[in-house]
Amino acid sequence: MRLSFLLDQNIQEFGEYPFLYYGEKKFTNVETRAYANQLAIELQRSGIKKGDRVIVMMPNSPEVLIAYQAITRAQAVIVPVLFTLHPKEIAYIAENCEAARILSSSSIQGQVNQIEKELSTNIPIVMIDDLSDLTSPSVRVEENDGMHVPDFNDDEVAVILYTSGTTGSPKGVMLTHRNLYKNAVNSSVHANVERGSTIGALPLAHVFGLTISHACYVTGSSIVIFPRFIPSEIFSAIERYQVKSFSVVPAMIYAMMASNDAERFDLTSLESVSSGSAPLPVSLLQAFEKKFGASVYEGYGLSEASPIVTAHKKGIPIKPGSVGIPIPGVELKVVDTTGQEVPRGVIGEIVLRGEHITPGYFQNERESEKAIVQGWLHTGDIGQMDDEGYLYIVDRKKDLIIKNGFNIYPRDLEEVLSRHKAVIETAVIGVPDEQSGEEVMACVVKKPNEEVTEEELIAYCAEQIAKNKLPKHIVFLSELPRNGVGKVLKASLRKSIAEGKV
Repeated sequence: MRLSFLLDQNIQEFGEYPFLYYGEKKFTNVETRAYANQLAIELQRSGIKKGDRVIVMMPNSPEVLIAYQAITRAQAVIVPVLFTLHPKEIAYIAENCEAARILSSSSIQGQVNQIEKELSTNIPIVMIDDLSDLTSPSVRVEENDGMHVPDFNDDEVAVILYTSGTTGSPKGVMLTHRNLYKNAVNSSVHANVERGSTIGALPLAHVFGLTISHACYVTGSSIVIFPRFIPSEIFSAIERYQVKSFSVVPAMIYAMMASNDAERFDLTSLESVSSGSAPLPVSLLQAFEKKFGASVYEGYGLSEASPIVTAHKKGIPIKPGSVGIPIPGVELKVVDTTGQEVPRGVIGEIVLRGEHITPGYFQNERESEKAIVQGWLHTGDIGQMDDEGYLYIVDRKKDLIIKNGFNIYPRDLEEVLSRHKAVIETAVIGVPDEQSGEEVMACVVKKPNEEVTEEELIAYCAEQIAKNKLPKHIVFLSELPRNGVGKVLKASLRKSIAEGKV
């Protein structure tokens, strides 16, 4: 079940075929493995040992997937990192996971330079700009060399995915080879995915994009990779490669709906899109289906579950507002505050167990024990199931904000704002936004005799956190609403904003 076996089995089952498309470039599955094997040997020769953590931080490109395969073939651990994070955040991740190497690209040289300034330890950074840079002339292996690992254990950690925690520091979600391998196979079987070409516009450093690439190995599909989501380019690829389905986040659906370019292309091959990572308004779902004549399959997942938990699929009714039914390998129930399962239709916390579930957080036993109780992962998400087993997400227990498919934890921003000299206290909440799913809003109480503007506070935050985490709006209040024990009532804030009282 090693991740490298996904590609080896792909070649054995489907033979050689065009696997990766990027602009006018094309790479077969056999070429992908040959480059990955060569890079794996080079990593080992440079000192990378079994279990070492290797960060991959670059825009979407074939090199990302080749690097992932190379790292696992070198028996190291993949640490995907979004290059759009703030340099301070990336430096924290690199040092927390004790990274032995960072693989990046000169296309983001400025960002890399800033990260180097933030690092307190010397971590070698290797730039990979195209496939010719992946290997030195002295390193060559046979393309059919699967690099067999005799002492391999399915439950070894394959990937560490960092997700912001409510404590303000990112947590490293450990995922094993078994976790990721089984999720790729089971989600593909559940969705009955047909072989063909799909769009790879989701960030490959994000768990959603990562699992889509794994599924393509299983189904024998090709991936048309894009470094960014531009609707006209997506439409062109759908027409050129006769794409039947691909995965999106709601912001991408909104962008496709807002674009005036769709009519210039033949999009009749498109049968469906799978949407996840953020709530999708039912009105937007229905408008998309009407405009493009394609079904929208909503699903639910999280990094700790490798990530897919539930999904709609062909052959079962689509229930707008639902995220489908559990995929094979996932046991799901909704429980009350005592951990007892609640009847269908009753709201409670979603808990999971099965072969996809993380063994815990990297070097964070305390958070691991809080999240996994008696074998059940407590997601912190609130939902309910109907009589037919369809899951509905109701709320996020930990006030998680999901913007454009990415998780934003209010505590991260609250800690930054609280350090400003003019701020006495703050509460950050998510407010509905049709384009991005949710937008970030900060409610701030200023210190007496201190003055600061909304623009000044946003600029202050931009110096310390990633752009996607910045508040779109800041409102100033004389005090924050609290309950009897002094806890800030964020639900009350959201209600006041929705009613126009703030």
